Amino acid sequence: MAIKRLKTKDKHIHSLAKLTGGPSNILYHKEDLIAYDCDGFTIHKHLPKAVVFPKNTEEVAAIVKYCSEYQLPFLARGAGTGLSGGAIPINGEVIISLVKMKKLISVDLENRRAVVEPGFVNLKLTNSIADKGYYYAPDPSSQYCCTIGGNVAENAGGAHCLKYGVTTNHILGLEVVLPNGEIIEIGKNGIPDSPGYDLLGLLTGSEGTLGIVTKITVRILKNPESKQTVLAYFDSVSDGSGAVSDIISAGIVPAALEMMDKVAIEGVEAAAFPVGHPRDIEAVLLIEVDGISAGIDEQIAQILEVCTKWNVREVKAAESDAERARWWANRKTGFGAMGAISPDYLVQDGVIPRSRLPEVLEKINQISKESGLRIANIFHAGDGNLHPLVLFDSRVPGQTEAALKAGSACLQVCAEVGGTITGEHGVGIEKREEMRFVFTDEEILAQTKVREVFNPDNLLNAGKLFPSPGRCAEVKKEMKAAAQ
Repeated sequence: MAIKRLKTKDKHIHSLAKLTGGPSNILYHKEDLIAYDCDGFTIHKHLPKAVVFPKNTEEVAAIVKYCSEYQLPFLARGAGTGLSGGAIPINGEVIISLVKMKKLISVDLENRRAVVEPGFVNLKLTNSIADKGYYYAPDPSSQYCCTIGGNVAENAGGAHCLKYGVTTNHILGLEVVLPNGEIIEIGKNGIPDSPGYDLLGLLTGSEGTLGIVTKITVRILKNPESKQTVLAYFDSVSDGSGAVSDIISAGIVPAALEMMDKVAIEGVEAAAFPVGHPRDIEAVLLIEVDGISAGIDEQIAQILEVCTKWNVREVKAAESDAERARWWANRKTGFGAMGAISPDYLVQDGVIPRSRLPEVLEKINQISKESGLRIANIFHAGDGNLHPLVLFDSRVPGQTEAALKAGSACLQVCAEVGGTITGEHGVGIEKREEMRFVFTDEEILAQTKVREVFNPDNLLNAGKLFPSPGRCAEVKKEMKAAAQ
């Protein structure tokens, strides 16, 4: 068999190849790097210097130490499904791809925890323990391909986070390679509540700017005894929104409470898993309750009663597991389904108080009219996590810019009603400047100081999460002058 050789004089490429076991574990030709020039946020694209594929923590640490020594910018990447540009190499980084670190290391049913490597796919964990009666709760729409390491970086959510919480609520321990190559362990033996600062909480959702996670201890849950799902159709988004608020007000905490508007319904019905939603309907609610069998029927009856109060056109419970699965497959293709009705789309991610839902949706509708672009709305209605999808055609001059402007306007509306600019997708490069909608310059500066403790040379995933320098730099100078 022919031995693969490196066809470059770049000494860094040769050195990085040696650190990962040879030429087969590094990419550096332009035609190979194009596949890594963006993540799920495809509006911005930048080529990395190289992509390396370590196989274990020690190789990750060696690569990081090398990059630190030679001041080479670097970042970690999982499956590349992130939607905010967090894994885009805007500085020509060395990408440390963790896809070869994909082992399920251990499962401890007695203590309800599992240990995985960062490249382990989210849904694969549930599939691996389902026969034992357990599952992993965080379920982003991309769970069939996203990695748990990437979920940790973005603090990913999902349809069932209303009842069960987002990724941070299921992380018990992390092994992390710091930007200087040091390996640390947090939450040793799967015990997360050690005395001192909550470093697990700090690192989860830090978007790969503080360290590279190489091992994850997660909480696993026992399958609920019973589960029922309801589908409800409304002739107005306002009525659907009223039903959402009243279901929660009734003391019911569904496992999931999802809504799609008319444009979103058009997309999912044109894509891979149509279920026959009426095309003239304005809103559909997908409601799931789970728990012990006793009481489930009573909750379903309450939900049906609430929906009727809000002028529901039709409401029905799934008659089988197969029907329930079809409904969820239809909903979970929501983002990708937009490709069936638009050449391009921009996914946004904001959070609002549930009570402001009708008002915010009306403002988003106005943004759509002013921009001349259709906006589909898919959201985790139960916890107010909205996903406006701005539909556009990048081939038409000016539409990309208009889409970005419309997306930013949607986030500003969320912030103005007391919400925030992201619930589960992260900030990345997409929403850096929008951080100013919710934080003052002083607050942003305080957060960058935390980053400097972990990442003093700012070589790891630089330019993500926080606004570009400018006013923040001025604030820093003013604070320094005041201190003197």
